[in-house]
Amino acid sequence: MVERRLKALVIAEAANPEWVSVPLVGWSLANALRRVADVHIVTQVRNREAILRAGLIEGRDFTAIDSEKLAAPMWRLAERLSMGKGVGWTIKTAISTLGYGYFERLVWRAFGPQIRAGAYDIVHRVTPLTPTANSLLAPRCRQAGVPFVLGPLNGGVPWPKGFDSERRREKEWLSYVRGAYRALPGRGAMLRDASAIICGSLHTRNEIPARHHSKAVWLPENAIDPARFSLTAPQPGTLPLRGCFIGRLVPYKGADMAIEAALPLLRAGKLVLDIVGDGPQAGALRDLVAREGVGQAVRFHGWLAHEEVQGVAARAQLLVFPSVREFGGGVVLEAMALGVVPVVADYAGPGELVDDATGLRIPMGSRAELVAELRRQLQAIAADPSVLPGMAARAQARVMRDFTWDAKAAQVERIWRAVLAGTPLPQELSPPGRTGIASAPMPC
Repeated sequence: MVERRLKALVIAEAANPEWVSVPLVGWSLANALRRVADVHIVTQVRNREAILRAGLIEGRDFTAIDSEKLAAPMWRLAERLSMGKGVGWTIKTAISTLGYGYFERLVWRAFGPQIRAGAYDIVHRVTPLTPTANSLLAPRCRQAGVPFVLGPLNGGVPWPKGFDSERRREKEWLSYVRGAYRALPGRGAMLRDASAIICGSLHTRNEIPARHHSKAVWLPENAIDPARFSLTAPQPGTLPLRGCFIGRLVPYKGADMAIEAALPLLRAGKLVLDIVGDGPQAGALRDLVAREGVGQAVRFHGWLAHEEVQGVAARAQLLVFPSVREFGGGVVLEAMALGVVPVVADYAGPGELVDDATGLRIPMGSRAELVAELRRQLQAIAADPSVLPGMAARAQARVMRDFTWDAKAAQVERIWRAVLAGTPLPQELSPPGRTGIASAPMPC
């Protein structure tokens, strides 16, 4: 028996096919859901033109809500208070979130009558991803008798011990008191009245009070579009190796640790390293490479267009990415999709995407401990590079099975149907064995 296509109102305040980070996640998931259900997307007006260029028809496929009266000045305030370009993300998120309630009020004004009339089987808020943005729609949908699904939620991973100087350089002052969001008005009602809560990380799931765990599902928010990752990296299982680092050049991302750990192999001609990205640490990294005399083995590419990044990464055998505070780790999935073996710090997002069959996880420790263990792992790979082809093939197969946007949409649809049927929520994916912050529930 063929199941009826569900009718869903998908709210994605941030959803833009031409941007990156959260807006691209919002767009990619919302658009993929259109292939498994009759979906109407509700987004913020700043995304309107890009969505029209993507071929959607306004009014039929999506609605753009104009909340700029409050959203624009709040964003300008957030930019000023963050004290620098590309830093202070916690402050930006907090200030922007203050204006999010206005957006939802406008959404309810536009769609509340339809929701109450039963025009939709389900309402699903995809973005914001931050768990600090409470939703007034959850209790209103419950009152209307329409299930409300929340998530993926993700963010707020604690800064690991020993990295306080990196925290200060990122101007993450507000992160010291971030936990106060759990006392904000409306959070209890939102969690109580949501029918399902999709959590993009184990940390976020552990922040959900225990009484709501039965409706919380671990499902990382990132995925890939196979059409954008159509290459496969060569994995000959021989030396020399090629590694790549992709990301902002800021202290917590760990490009400096990647270079320091690789120095013996870079000097010996056993490894070359591509650095893709830019940021305030770029000058110091170039100085490090020059000072250590490994300029012939390290190439700085700066910022590259997305299609060019794939070209650089697909020449590598390893993604060397010891970031110590990564919520999602989309770059890890992108590397795996290309058949590049990830070597990551076993903390938060990346450590939840990689297991022993598909990559290497460096135990979290101090900066010196991370560098030492990363160096040991890289030297072990150089001593036996024949382990890489099988690992790369398994990584690529896992991503293509579980982490394409179509797979993600199917996973979410199964959650919707379980909600509507009143059956236990499917635990779609199993995270690898964990160490560190996600090993036990956090007090709420």
